[in-house]
Amino acid sequence: MCGFAGFVDPNGRIARGGDDAERALRAMACSLVHRGPDDDGVAFDAPNGVGLAFRRLAILDLSPAGHQPMESARGRYAIAFNGEVYNHGALREELRVRGHAFRGHSDTETMLAAFEEWGVERAIARFEGMFAFAVLDRTERALWLVRDRFGVKPLFYGLTHAARVPGGSFALPAGAALVFASELKALRACPAWSGSVDRGALTLFVRHGYVPGPLSIHPEARKLRPGHLLRLDLASARVEERCWWHSRDLVRRGAANRFAGGDAEAIQAVDEALLESVRLRMEADVPLGAFLSGGVDSSAVVAAMQAQSPRPVRTFTIGFGPKDLDEAPYARAIAKHLGTEHTEVYVSGDDALATVPRLAEIWDEPFADSSQIPTLLVSEIARRSVTVSLSGDGGDELFGGYYRYAWAQAIASRSQRLPRGARAVIAALLRATPRGIANRTGRALSSVLPSRLSVDRAGDRAHRLAELLSHDDAWSIYLDLVANCPQADALVLGASRPVTALTDPDALVPELDIETRMMQADIASYLVDDILVKVDRASMAVSLEAREPLLDSRLAELAFALPLSMKIRDGERKWVLRRVLERRVPRALFDRPKMGFGVPLAEWLRGPLRPWAEALLAPERLAHEGYLDPAAAQALWARTLDPTRGSSGYDAWNLLMFQAWLERWGGG
Repeated sequence: MCGFAGFVDPNGRIARGGDDAERALRAMACSLVHRGPDDDGVAFDAPNGVGLAFRRLAILDLSPAGHQPMESARGRYAIAFNGEVYNHGALREELRVRGHAFRGHSDTETMLAAFEEWGVERAIARFEGMFAFAVLDRTERALWLVRDRFGVKPLFYGLTHAARVPGGSFALPAGAALVFASELKALRACPAWSGSVDRGALTLFVRHGYVPGPLSIHPEARKLRPGHLLRLDLASARVEERCWWHSRDLVRRGAANRFAGGDAEAIQAVDEALLESVRLRMEADVPLGAFLSGGVDSSAVVAAMQAQSPRPVRTFTIGFGPKDLDEAPYARAIAKHLGTEHTEVYVSGDDALATVPRLAEIWDEPFADSSQIPTLLVSEIARRSVTVSLSGDGGDELFGGYYRYAWAQAIASRSQRLPRGARAVIAALLRATPRGIANRTGRALSSVLPSRLSVDRAGDRAHRLAELLSHDDAWSIYLDLVANCPQADALVLGASRPVTALTDPDALVPELDIETRMMQADIASYLVDDILVKVDRASMAVSLEAREPLLDSRLAELAFALPLSMKIRDGERKWVLRRVLERRVPRALFDRPKMGFGVPLAEWLRGPLRPWAEALLAPERLAHEGYLDPAAAQALWARTLDPTRGSSGYDAWNLLMFQAWLERWGGG
């Protein structure tokens, strides 16, 4: 796991000479030192005007043979690479047979040999892993930027001299340079960079709590989409974007090639695929462990790790917040059953609040998933003992874990039977339900009911249901469910809402059942731009590599080949994954409501964070900055402060995270 950056400067405006190029590259690399504290390197190819910068977190081949930027044995390719190719061992043996020799044992060297043998596009189709990289092909005079299938590893690209980046393929504007990096802060470190705020991206951020790709908060930069590549022809300065893998095709292949076996065969197949995925991701030349929340996904990963490890696996959990947010006792029970070497640390509310001033620096694009706070804290704890930690991310999207998969269709079918007037009356009654009292009642009931009959967070869900009753179809309900601030258009001055993966008909598969469509939409949006961003930035902020075994491409292919009834059955979500986990962990230890990884956000905003929040949302400040409507923001803040209004605080947090980002980065 590392960080990289670089540029293509055909006009010499960044690199007027070799020394200028090296200074620019080192400045970009220095901004990424947290991603790679073990080594650094820069390389400037003057004939092509291409610079590569690298920061290394040594995981495989700790020797100098793993140093980057790295050249292929024949000198054709030069690469800066972030991530892991887990099947590099098998690829290396195949390449040895074909005559390739190796000086070290890093996956980077294997990748370069694969490019020499098969070319870039054919090689990446054979890589199993998480990766983002820039590779210079000196023979074809081309620079390639490539991102992995699910977008586990980030990759931004942009244009210098205040040039807005067009979508798709484009010609490099005269006088501009192409810059690229693992994080936006490295683009900002480039001496020719200047950035502004994209109001369309801001509107989407306020609506969802993250900036959906391929947009970034700056119109001068974009995110390379998952499963995509960018090829810059150095002779013509033409940039071409191509898709080499898409979640749309993943689900269509699954629909066309349905799993033929019954329940027992499906459980066995998923178990074998999970074990193999975990085995590949346990390779490391440094200490390795796992995050363990006690939920189904992380427990399944840890159980598969322990089943294949000759010694106790190191697991990490934090205890945090009120009892309804504290998963530590569940994780402790599972760790004890599996026999892991378990670390459990309880952090106070003050510990959590102390991270708030760091958030804008770590997530250098506006980001408002409040579970970023406990994710950062557990990463810090894990890094004290290990350099690599496996996580359970991706299980909900592959195996139907979110409540919305079961709710959207059920709410729509019932709502359609009622006149709009009746729905309005029911919605008013639901809104009148005191959120806190209903939540406490729901928790008490959930403690004695099976997980599929859970009524946890009953007050939150009642208020959310009231908002959904105005919709007539399941897809509209889904789009509302994934927007934690539906009133974003009224909050952002000059608001616009660009097309995203959620609203682009070409990005989704409309002919499949609504539940599968929602899973694919979440893979193309929420997973890549929220969940994976959260984990990547939190872990890399402390120089920890996080790996996601559930996002193995072969396991994903199997998951979408399974019929829906093997994922959601009689209201039980992740049915097949739960049966796999039952092979190693008693059901009583994990059969409980889904908790997530939350914080008591509304309570914090009404209490210790109130002075900070009110300073950021001061009307005169908002008027001066010109991005958020002062009156609309104050109305939202008033609702947040009133406990009888039932605010969760998520919509206010979106505004505050933008304001904190603007304060730290000044918009560019």
